[in-house]
Order: sequence, then structure tokens, then C-alpha cells
Amino acid sequence: MERLAVGAALVTWLATAGGRRLGWWTLLLAIPLVAGRRRWLLVVVLAGVLSGVASADRESKTLSADLPLGSVAVAGRVVDDPARYGTDLRFRLQPTHLETTSGWEPWRGPRIAVVVDVASGIVAGDTVTAAGWIRGRPHTVRGDPVAGVIDRAVVTRLAGPDDPLFRVGNAIRLRVGRVFGDRGPPGALLAGFLVGDVSAMTDLDVEALRRAGLSHFVAVSGSNVALFLGAWFLAAGPLAWRPWRRAAVGTLGLALFLVVTRWEPSVVRASVMAELLLLGRASGLAITPWAALGGAVVVALLTSAQLGGQVGFQLSVAATAGVLVGSRMDVQGWAARALAITLGAQLAVAPLLLVHFGSIPLVAPLTNLVAAPVVAAATVIGAAGVVVPLEPVLRAAEVCAGLVLGLSRVVAVGPQLGLVGVVGAASAGLLWRVVVLRPLLLVAAAAGAALTLLPPGPVGSPTAVFFDVGQGDATLLLGPAGEAILIDAGRDPGQVLIKLRRRGINRLDLVVATHGDLDHIGGLGAVLSTLPVGLLWHPDHQEGSELFSELLTLANERGLETQVPRPGWVITIGSWNLQVLSPARRYASLNDESIVLLAGTAGGDVLLTGDIEAVGQSELGPVVADILKVPHHGAATTDLGWLERSAAPLAVISVGPNDFGHPHPDVLATLEGAGSEIRRTDLEGDVVIQLPDPD
Repeated sequence: MERLAVGAALVTWLATAGGRRLGWWTLLLAIPLVAGRRRWLLVVVLAGVLSGVASADRESKTLSADLPLGSVAVAGRVVDDPARYGTDLRFRLQPTHLETTSGWEPWRGPRIAVVVDVASGIVAGDTVTAAGWIRGRPHTVRGDPVAGVIDRAVVTRLAGPDDPLFRVGNAIRLRVGRVFGDRGPPGALLAGFLVGDVSAMTDLDVEALRRAGLSHFVAVSGSNVALFLGAWFLAAGPLAWRPWRRAAVGTLGLALFLVVTRWEPSVVRASVMAELLLLGRASGLAITPWAALGGAVVVALLTSAQLGGQVGFQLSVAATAGVLVGSRMDVQGWAARALAITLGAQLAVAPLLLVHFGSIPLVAPLTNLVAAPVVAAATVIGAAGVVVPLEPVLRAAEVCAGLVLGLSRVVAVGPQLGLVGVVGAASAGLLWRVVVLRPLLLVAAAAGAALTLLPPGPVGSPTAVFFDVGQGDATLLLGPAGEAILIDAGRDPGQVLIKLRRRGINRLDLVVATHGDLDHIGGLGAVLSTLPVGLLWHPDHQEGSELFSELLTLANERGLETQVPRPGWVITIGSWNLQVLSPARRYASLNDESIVLLAGTAGGDVLLTGDIEAVGQSELGPVVADILKVPHHGAATTDLGWLERSAAPLAVISVGPNDFGHPHPDVLATLEGAGSEIRRTDLEGDVVIQLPDPD
């Protein structure tokens, strides 16, 4: 049965994926199955293709749906809780009525994203009206398609959910939020452990959990389902004493837990597995964990084919398979067995982490070994605190959660393995079999750990570091006296802060916010909140993103000195001499209002251009430097004539995966024609350039 279930899961996954991408042509897969007399697989393939085609059809119809563009008022059911997406607070709405000149009329329109300023207690399942300006912007949110967006909507809550499960589930989720909502970062983490609600966690802590390999604990996994079912059966008492009644009570509990945790992909996988095991025991059918995993994958994908493409579902299935493999390893002792299980899970998810995130935490197995019992204790104690909110109980839960946070923050600055590192580690594992090489491998591993874990000392000469922050900008200027200057900080608050910590930065002399775009200042709030900053420079405008005003408010609250630099200003910080070149006036394009700096040292100059475009470039005029930070991620908004005249021997493009076509081929061709050596963060990661020391 195990092989049958696992085989059916693999075939279903391929069939649903093929059905979503290739449609009915995927049925060609069935030809060799019939020829090989695997008739039972034909049924699986047909069901998978049907599910995939239906899912793709629903998505296509939503993304191509016609919308009543302009000012509208829509009534409908809230699909999910309001959550942050970039700078927007939004939720998804399933419309039921549309207001027309004749009044409210039934309208079964496609799902729409609604952007609000304040959540105002809106939760999934509520019936609301949303009035605002709708625009057609088809996209997907966590695999779920939406046809458009209602911006800055005025939302009125009409009624709570009709479904009893939603009413009870929302009450539980609200109770958890009330108990732990005012208890700081540990309380926010406890809400994640209990119901998967990470909305109150800082971006920095979320990123730290991911880099430490602990983020699955707040995704709510099989252990959470098991703990919930145990408490559920205990509360049910005699109702759950007999197998079939136990299965019925368990089914109700699992459905409730799915609502409470907002049907996270990992919870869907774990709940279906648990349901199959309950039904198996009730019917006297022995279902092994492997059979339950395979069956859960089949049921989940046939019900919702888009799950196969969601990272959370992929990681959950892979981690569970790794746990099952690790649990079968022939090892002695509880510690070795626990390590084998965590190692199995981490090895299973490693390829997916490389594909989706580009790196894997090196010490994740050990981190999980230490954290798992603490997380379990925090979850159990926290659940008790939700039921009976006694202060000693809540404090005990906070202590456990605080330990996990502390562990993640320490480990987050540790080594992350990319593809090269994984290949190197695998090679070292193979070479370990050669006994004579083991001392050398141990010395190499210790040296590598020291180089990675110990923060570097001051640089020997002025150094410019162009951080790889994806599609965004973040540049760090370092000097031999320990001076540190940060220009922009990318989009992700956690990412840039971790990079600064790994470089041993514990203070910044100057921070420059070139302009208000999210991909430049999204990470600055975390920097200002965490590190001492001597001075903040920012442009005169506050447009670009809502974060700009929040950033200045934070700076004022922390008592930071802020200035709006003007062209001609010069400031000397250690070995760096910074001259402000632009902006000289207000521009129609906010990108042209970027602060442009010429950062000079005795060994060379760096031209930092922000996102200036053709108009700003023409007014700035050509500037010759040794290193050019290419404007606007190499976009086509650059004046090629200006670029040719300003081309430096070394050109750096800060860019990441994007749909804008950055860097543009004409920009690359112009730089190459001018003889510039091009360095790109999307191709090589952090670009570190040490300027020559004239001495």
C-alpha cells in the first residue's frame, strides 16, 4: 500500500501540474500507462488532469474577467484576513452584489483585492461593502487569482460569517490575538506557533526565523495538528471514546483547525493525513504514515490543484517525507534519533530552499534539534494561557518563545549555503570516507566556520559594498577607521540588517535615503530601529511609498539628526568625502529627485546615482568617476548619451529578478561599448570593491 500511495501521489502531482500548464494534452501520459497495463494509474492521471484543467480554467477566467472600472461599491464575502503586501494592507473579496444606479444588484464577479488603510476588525468570512476606485490589475496572491484592485477602499462590515466553523474559528483566532497581542515579540511569535498568525511579527524576526531554518514552526505543521487533536479529544471526553465517533469528532476538529489557521498549505497536508489515519483506525484498515502522506497529496491536489505550485505545500510534503526517512534510520539513543529526523527533514527540503530562496541554513538541523522541544513547550503552555490567562503561565510561554527568538537571531547571521556551498558540503561528505583526509577536512571546516561566524574587522582600505537585495538598491561604504555609510537599504527589512551584522556593522555614521521608492527605503526602518545612526539624509519630498513618512516619524522618535542635503554640500566621514550633486529642484518623476552623491577617497571615486532618469541626468551633466552605480537598475529610462559620457571603468548594476526588463540591453551595450567592466548583483551576489590605497 505504501508504494501504491506514494506512486499515486507522484502521478497526481505530475498530472495536475500538466493539466494546469498543458491542458488535455497531458492525457498523452496515459498511453504508456495503458500499454504497460497500469490501468489504475490511468484513473489517477485522468482525475489529476481534470483537477489541473479546472484549476487553470478558474484562474484564467478570473485573470481575464471584465470589471466595472472606476468608482464602484461592491458587497461580498471576505476571503482572508487583511495582511501586508509590500506597503499595502489588503484582503481578498468574493463579490456578491454591485451598486448601480438602480440600487444593489446581484453580481457574481471575480475575486478582487481590496486595499485599506486600517483593518478595522475585518476577518475572513465577514460580509462587507467596499467603496473605492477599482482598476484592472490581474495577479495572483499566494496562488489565488484576483481580477483587480480596489484602492483605498472605504469598507463597512455588515455581518459576521454564517458558517458556525468560521464563527468559532474566528473567535479562537481573536482570543489568541487578544491574549498575546500586547506582549511584544515573544507574544507575536506565540500567536504564530498557535494559529500561524505572524501579522504582529517584525519583518526582521520573520527573516531571522527563515535564515535559521525555523520558519516552519510558524507555518503550523503536523505537530501542531497532533497537539490540537489531542486537546480536542480530551475536551470531547466520552464522545471520542469509540473509533467511529472519534473519527467524526476528529473530522470536525480538523475542519475547525483549518479555519483557525487560515488553511495554510502545511495544515492542509497535515489535516488530510490525520483524517486518513483516523478513518483507517475506525475502519480497521492499517494505514502507515507513508500511505497517509501519499493519500494526503492525492486528495489535496485533486481538490485544489494549485496547491502543487505553492512553496508551503512543497516544503511541507518534502519535510514530512524526510522525517519519515529519518525515523527509519538505524541509530541508537534519543538524541541521535532526533538528529536523524531533523537531518532527514532538512536534506529533503534543501533542493526546494535552493530553488525558491537561493540558500539553505548550514546549521538548521542542529538549530531545529535545540528549538523543537522549546517550541513544543511554548505551544502547550501558550495554549493553556489562552484558555486560562494566568500571568505565570503567560510569562512561562513568553520565556520559551523568547529563547526561540534569541536562537534565531543568533543563527540568522551565520552561514548560508548556496549551490556552490551545497556541492562543497556534499563533496566533503564523500571525502570523509577517506580516513587520511579527515583531519584536513576538520581543519578546513573549522576555518570556514570561523571566517563565516566571526565578524570581520575594519577594512584595510576604503571599500564599497553593493549589497544583493534583489530588485532594489543598498550600498555600504566602509573605511579603515571603522566608518560606515549606508545609502538605501533595499525592500526587505530583515535582509539588509542581517547583511550589516555579518559585516560587523554595529553603528552607521550616515544613512542616505535617496528617494521614497519601496525598493530603496523598505529596509531602512529596521536599520534605524536597530543600529545607532549619526545622521540621516533624505530628499525634500515624501512621495514614493507610505514608508517615507513612517521613516521620518521613526527618526524623530529616536532623536536622530535629519537633514535635506542640497547640491554643493560636502561632508567628510573618515576616509570618505561625499559631495551632493542632485537634486537641484522638484521634478515630475520622483526618480529624478533621487539624491545623487559622488563619494570620493584618495584612491578613487564612486558615483551613486539612485534612480535618476533622462531628465535628471541631462541637468546633472556627465560625471566621470572610477566606479558608477548604474541608475535605476539599468532601466531604459537612462539617457544613453549621458551614460556613454559618464561610463566608468567599473559599472555596478544593482538588480534582481524582475518583470521590467532590467537591465535593458541598450544600457548594457552602451556600457560595453564605452569599455566598462559590468558587475551585477543578480549574477554574483554582493559586489565588493576595494579602492586602492594611495599609500
